[in-house]
Amino acid sequence: MVLTTVAAAGAAAPAWAEPAEPPKKPVAVGYGGAVSTVDGTATAVGLDVLRRGGNAVDAAVAAAATLGVTEPFSAGIGGGGFFVYYDTRTGRVQTIDGREAAPASTTETIFVDPATGQPYPFDEARISGLSVGVPGTLLTWRDALDRWGTRSLAQMLRPAARVAEAGFTVDETFAGQIAENQAAFGQFSSTSELYLPRGRPPAVGATFRNPDLASTYRLIAGRGTDVFYRGEVGRDVVATVQRPPVAEQPAASWPYPIRPAGMTSADLAGYRTRFPAPTRSDYRGFEVYGMATPSSGGTAVGEALNILERFDLRSMTATQAMHHYLEASALAFADRNRYVGDHTPRQVLRELLSDGYAAERACRIDSAAALPKPVAPGVPDGAYGGCPAATVADTRDDRTGTTNLTVADRWGNVVEYTLTIEATGGNGMVVPDRGFLLNNELTDFNFTPTQGTAPDPNLPGPGKRPRSSMSPTIVLTDGRPFLAVGTPGGATIITTVLQTLVNRIDLGMALPEALAAPRASQRNGAATQAEPAFVAAYADGLPPGHVLTPTTELGAATGIEFLRDGRMVAVAEPERRGGGAAAVLGRWPRH
Repeated sequence: MVLTTVAAAGAAAPAWAEPAEPPKKPVAVGYGGAVSTVDGTATAVGLDVLRRGGNAVDAAVAAAATLGVTEPFSAGIGGGGFFVYYDTRTGRVQTIDGREAAPASTTETIFVDPATGQPYPFDEARISGLSVGVPGTLLTWRDALDRWGTRSLAQMLRPAARVAEAGFTVDETFAGQIAENQAAFGQFSSTSELYLPRGRPPAVGATFRNPDLASTYRLIAGRGTDVFYRGEVGRDVVATVQRPPVAEQPAASWPYPIRPAGMTSADLAGYRTRFPAPTRSDYRGFEVYGMATPSSGGTAVGEALNILERFDLRSMTATQAMHHYLEASALAFADRNRYVGDHTPRQVLRELLSDGYAAERACRIDSAAALPKPVAPGVPDGAYGGCPAATVADTRDDRTGTTNLTVADRWGNVVEYTLTIEATGGNGMVVPDRGFLLNNELTDFNFTPTQGTAPDPNLPGPGKRPRSSMSPTIVLTDGRPFLAVGTPGGATIITTVLQTLVNRIDLGMALPEALAAPRASQRNGAATQAEPAFVAAYADGLPPGHVLTPTTELGAATGIEFLRDGRMVAVAEPERRGGGAAAVLGRWPRH
C-alpha cells in the first residue's frame, strides 16, 4: 500500500508548503540559519524547514532526501555517507558513520576473476551486484533525527516526495550525467525506463518526474525504516543484487558480463549505523573536527594540517604556500594508503594525528624542490626523529559520485554531511518500481593487495566498510563554530577540503574566495591533478619536480562561515558542477 499522507505519531503534521526554488546564488550573507547544497531545490527545501522552526538536523535530512531526487546519480537511499554535527547545547562535535557495509558473503578476492586470477576491470566490477554495499543513508537520517532533530523522518521525507512527484527542471549536469552512463544504464530495464525514455537522456529544460521514488519515500514515511531494512523495499534491493534486471534488448552494447552477488535480507536487517568520536587536530588556534574511519578524510586532512603547521605559510608567497600544501598532501596520502582502513587500530590513528609524527613527516619537505613521487609512508610508532627511508607506496584513486551539504540554524547547531552512491550513477541499477539507484561502494576496497609484503588495510571482507575519502569538516574557535566545509570528488575530497582551509586560514581569503579559488590535488602520485586556472597561476613558479596534469574541475564544495556579529556566510560553488545554491533565512542588513 502506498501512503499519500504522513504525520508524526500523536500530532498533526505541519502544513509544509512547497518552497519556491530561489535563484541559484553561490553566496548568501544573513542571520537566523543557512543552507548550502549543490542544488537549488534541495537548498529551498532545507531553508523552508528552518523557516518553519526546524533545526539544522531536520533541515539537513530534508535537503538530503531532496538531493536523492534531484541529484540521484550522487546520492540517495541506495547509498551511504558521513554526518558531522555540532551541538550548541553541549558544545560537542558528534558523528554518524552511515557508510555502506559489505555483505556477509564478501571475500577478500571478490573482485578477482577466478578464471584468470586477475582483478576485474573497474567497470566490470562496478556494473554488477558485486559492487553493492548494504546502504546506510536511511538509517543515518533516522538516527540523526532521533538523537538531535525536532521533526520526524516522515515529515522530513514529505517535501522530497513532492519534488519527485511534481518533477523538476532537467539541467545540463543532470542530462550530462545520464549521457555519460548511457551504455551502463542501457543494460537494465528499470534504469532505461526511468533515465533513458525513448532510448536517450531527457532534454535539458524538460520536467523530470520520479513517481516510483515518491511512492517509496511515502511508504517509508508511513511504515518506518523497517520497510527498507526488514520489509518489501529491502527484499527488492536484495532481488536486484542477486538477479540484476538486465534488459532483454539492452539499449547499448556492454563489454562485460553482468554479475550477480550474494547480498541477503539478513545483511540488510543486520546493518547498524556507528557513532565514532570525531578526529581532532588543533591548527593555528582552531579546532578542526573530521570523520574517523572508515573515512580516511579526518585523519588525512588532520595529518596534513599538522605537517603544515610547522611552516609559516602566511609569510610565504602564494606559490610557495601551494608547494607546501601539495607536499603535505602527498605525505598524508602515503600514510592514508598504508595504514587507514575500517579496522585500523585506534592507537595507529592517534599516532598519525600526533604532533611528533607530523614533525617527523614535515622534515621531508624541501622548500626548493618537490619530493619524488610516490613518497614513502612513515612509521607511526611513537619514536620520532629523522626522516625514514622509502618503502612501498600506493596511489590508487577512487571515484567521484558524491554530494555534500552544509546547514546551520538560529540556535547555532551545525551539520556538515557528505553522502554518496560512489561512482556517478552508482552501479547503474535502479531497483525496479522503487525509483532509486544502488551504490557501487564496495569498489572503494582495493581489489588486490597494494602494500607489497605489508598488510593492506583496505581489502574486502564480510561486514567490512570500504575506506572513504569523504571529509565533512567543522572548525571551531574557542569552542564555537568558525566554519564548516565539505565536498564531493572521490579521493580529491581530502585535498579540496585541505586547500580550502589553507586558503581561508593561512592565505587570508574570505570563504567565498577560498572555495572558488583554483584547485590542485596531489595524492602521492607522479603527477598532480590541477584545474586550468591553477596551472596558469602556479605552474611557472612552483619548485622543480612538480608535474601538473590539467583536469576540468575538482570537487563541488559547500560551506558556511560564522562571523563574530552573528551573521552567517553561506557559500556554494559559483561554477563547478553547474554551480551550487546558498541561502540564508534572514537577509543582511535587516529591513
